[in-house]
Amino acid sequence: MGGVSADLVVVANRLPVDRVHLADGTPGWRRSPGGLVTAIEPVMRANDGTWMGWPGGTDQGMEPFEDDGMKLVPMSMTREEIEGHYEGFSNGTLWPLYHDLVAKPEFHREWWDAYVAVNRRFAERAAELTSEGATVWVHDYQMQLVPQMLRDLRPDLRIGFYLHIPFPPAELFQQLPWRRQILEGLLGADLVGFQLPGAAQNFIRLVRQRVGHKTHRDLVYLPDGRTVRAKAFPISIDAAGFESLARSEPVAARAEEIRAALGNPRKVFLGIDRLDYTKGIYARLRAFAELIADGHLDVEDAVFVQVAVPSREQVEQYRILRDEIDRLVGRINGDLGRIGRPAISYLHSSYPREEMAALYRTADVMVVTPYRDGMNLVAKEYVACRFEDTGALVLSEFAGAADELRQAWLVNPYDINGMKSALLDAYHADSRETTRRMRAMRRTVTQHDVAAWADSFMSELGEIPGSHGKAVRPARRS
Repeated sequence: MGGVSADLVVVANRLPVDRVHLADGTPGWRRSPGGLVTAIEPVMRANDGTWMGWPGGTDQGMEPFEDDGMKLVPMSMTREEIEGHYEGFSNGTLWPLYHDLVAKPEFHREWWDAYVAVNRRFAERAAELTSEGATVWVHDYQMQLVPQMLRDLRPDLRIGFYLHIPFPPAELFQQLPWRRQILEGLLGADLVGFQLPGAAQNFIRLVRQRVGHKTHRDLVYLPDGRTVRAKAFPISIDAAGFESLARSEPVAARAEEIRAALGNPRKVFLGIDRLDYTKGIYARLRAFAELIADGHLDVEDAVFVQVAVPSREQVEQYRILRDEIDRLVGRINGDLGRIGRPAISYLHSSYPREEMAALYRTADVMVVTPYRDGMNLVAKEYVACRFEDTGALVLSEFAGAADELRQAWLVNPYDINGMKSALLDAYHADSRETTRRMRAMRRTVTQHDVAAWADSFMSELGEIPGSHGKAVRPARRS
């Protein structure tokens, strides 16, 4: 398939499959968990698309291949590029900067050079793969230079870009030494998609202030005649798929096993997050522990299950965070737990969708309290699995999902006392209250599922006008 030109190419940092060893010991591929694969797979199949991305590791010269009918093109990275582009600029500079400086970003020229080099190689490979007038959909913060690099190589292409994480306000973005290059990279796309309207407005404002292009509402008018639209497309989940999984007999049986293993407490609190400093895990566990210490909750009646999925463990900040949470959980259970009744059941592991669905069915109170999140699909997955309209969701107002799931108990994760009040309110809420809230949230998640998200983005991309026909002066500002 190396010589086949594709009408749709998806460009992402990672491939939608992970390398695994099969039962017979031979190497193989397994579909990656997560909503992005679920969202884009139907679009790819309908358009005979190709997905290009990094498979992880440092293997060089891997050939394109097919997995379950999906055409995949692996992109290699050297150890130096992984350290500079992925661990460095993407996750040491952009990730904290785009998450409201929850951690301090680092600005290293060497990281930037690696980021540029990797983006250029991805753009060049995408240019080779695409047929005349094809569509390329570029994804996320690791690939923000690809749209313009690709536009320079292939001006015939229709290019969309989608940012899965928050986009910061001008006051924070302007700290980035390469702010103009990033903005100009994104302007190579015809459509730039964000999770929330505020992020799209931040982008438009920065383009006007820092690049100097004429803008009007959600449009940017470029001197070459192109129009770029910046718009919100809140991502979602396969709601029907999660509900079907939650209704299945194996998941129902597993949910009963989990509750029994926890000692059949009156209420189960649940947190499921990547182990990341933006997720607010430390603060939420501390709030729960204080409720027990204050006598508002008792370990005989309530337990907190916290799943922390391993993440970027080669990065120093993440190793430090893991140690901090390990110590906190040990201290809480040592001070407040009883024999056979820990206050917190802490699991540092990743689990398949079936186990996640069983956990969602088990949980009476789901606690999703990031300091900043583009969307947070865990909140929507929980809602989709509560087909009996039971359960309570405590949700950070700084998660993108809070814009849609207004019936959750919304909290400021920086306010420990406010979080304690919300946890208690959710704990004590009667069935009529939880049913009213859950039913409304389920209606939202069901109507605005991942298929609707992908359809709306691709439809909008297809409608961007070829030329705006306006007299626009070249950009001068920096």
